[in-house]
Amino acid sequence: MQNKIKEAMQILIDLEVPRGQQNERTALCLLALLGIEPKIKWENADCPLVGITPMMQFAKEHYDKNYAPNTRETFRRQSMHQLVEAGIALYNPDKPDRPVNSPHAVYQISTAALFLIRQYGTNTYQISLKKFKTETGSLVKKYRKERKMQMVPVQINKDENITLSPGKHSQLIKDIIEEFAPRFLSGSTLLYVGDTGNKWGYFDEKIFDKIGLTFDEHGKMPDVIFYNSSKKWLVLVESVTSHGPVDSKRQLELDKLFKTELKKIYVSAFPNKQTFTKYSQDIAWETEAWISDNATHMIHFNGDKFIG
Repeated sequence: MQNKIKEAMQILIDLEVPRGQQNERTALCLLALLGIEPKIKWENADCPLVGITPMMQFAKEHYDKNYAPNTRETFRRQSMHQLVEAGIALYNPDKPDRPVNSPHAVYQISTAALFLIRQYGTNTYQISLKKFKTETGSLVKKYRKERKMQMVPVQINKDENITLSPGKHSQLIKDIIEEFAPRFLSGSTLLYVGDTGNKWGYFDEKIFDKIGLTFDEHGKMPDVIFYNSSKKWLVLVESVTSHGPVDSKRQLELDKLFKTELKKIYVSAFPNKQTFTKYSQDIAWETEAWISDNATHMIHFNGDKFIG
């Protein structure tokens, strides 16, 4: 078992991955990506689709390495992210538009890396290694381009665009900004947009500071924040696809998160009536609801007190 781990670490060194990934954890990730158990030869390496949890289970079952469940993010952020960036592994090759935070996310060894690693320990390995290194730059650019094509473009204003990680959640955020805001928040300014791949997808720090808005950076931010200067509103919007709406608990959390004298408006946004119906019992009073495929209407859980 230990010999195989050492060989996997040597391959990582040969591939010149960052020093922070030349370790046992990343070596076990590589072995799982290749389906290499201790007695399987490198020439018989395979290319299964593997998620983070199955990788950890593989390490425990075949290499007697037991990692705590709370290290899952370490595997993802400190091992697999770098292997993907290096063109060694592919992220969601079976479904590139799968959301970043999906529990079904998977990885697969790239075709070029598989071809190389199957030659480890043979006379042709060094030649193939040199070729792989030469072509890696173009490979990485190719994979990034494919990934970029799946990103969700969002028009922030007439002069600015951003892209969000692919998925239904981001598509709904796009609808909130491009469909909801022009209809119901005319004259408002977009302050913040969250993203499943990057907590701070968009953040207008200047306006935050200008209006004296403070918040706990460690708190769970809403998905979208707008500011209406004429009405002195701070509009906090949750994009509801797989997680819940603004219920009473979440309303209290958001109220504590933002320290401001502005009037806080809470909105739960849904992609369709089916999702709204699923969560309608949980929506807090004194909040608003909006359904993307019925974009011209609002549902007020407090009459027309605010946006009405």
